[in-house]
Amino acid sequence: MSLKIIVLAKQVPDTRNVGKDAMKADGTVNRAALPAIFNPEDLNALEQALQLKEQYPGSTVSLLTMGPPRAADIIREGLFRGADGGVLLTDRAFAGADTLATSYALACAVKKMKNYDIIIGGRQAIDGDTAQVGPQVAEKLGLPQITYAEKILKVQDGKIQVKRRLERGVEVVEAKYPVVITVNGSADDCRPRNAKLIQRYKYAKTISERQNQDNDYFSNLYENRPYLNLTEWSVSDVDADLNQVGLAGSPTKVKQIENVVFQAKESKKLSGNDTEIDELMKELIVNHTIG
Repeated sequence: MSLKIIVLAKQVPDTRNVGKDAMKADGTVNRAALPAIFNPEDLNALEQALQLKEQYPGSTVSLLTMGPPRAADIIREGLFRGADGGVLLTDRAFAGADTLATSYALACAVKKMKNYDIIIGGRQAIDGDTAQVGPQVAEKLGLPQITYAEKILKVQDGKIQVKRRLERGVEVVEAKYPVVITVNGSADDCRPRNAKLIQRYKYAKTISERQNQDNDYFSNLYENRPYLNLTEWSVSDVDADLNQVGLAGSPTKVKQIENVVFQAKESKKLSGNDTEIDELMKELIVNHTIG
């Protein structure tokens, strides 16, 4: 049995390095001003997909991401770790999309990819924390969904069994596939890059990226090694309705942006001896901070 697996992945701003220019005047994220990383929980999802690929020979793992041309880095990261290919959705018309517009665009792309068995992605992205895109993609495709997944236990007889990690425990559920699965950060960490795969795919690029390489060497390289040609699709390529993508298809509007600056207040250092701790506890009780 072989599976065709699509991993929904997103390039997100590194929220550990948010500065004053992080947001634009229209309330959208200024991605050009922030370092970009692979969304952490999408890496957990990729690892689950790669484990399935190992368990079921002949299976393929393809990444699907939407973003500016530099988001092709996400596909290369996937290839470096064991994925087989990927698709970049990039078009100015996609810019400013909220979860509704994003899930619509991704669903259009998935339909074009066809013959999929499992669509898997992270529970949520760190730049929005909505956890809405995966379930919305499932609804738009008319597929069952399993959320909060921690481990895919087995795939057999057209069904998939998944362990879910919930706030008050775990549960094991089963669904028919094709199915959409969203994965928690408590799932297995993604494996590191493979040195051989880095050497194989380090020059893999989309058509937009190759336009800046006016060089006979690179022209021959991509002609002789088709696996280095990363797929890039626009709005028209996935037959998307312009009224349902980007800002035009996003009912979510940012009313106001406020910068919050955390400042250090009065602090007290303790050496850790019993007398100091005892005095601190008395002070906190007197101040009604505790007790």
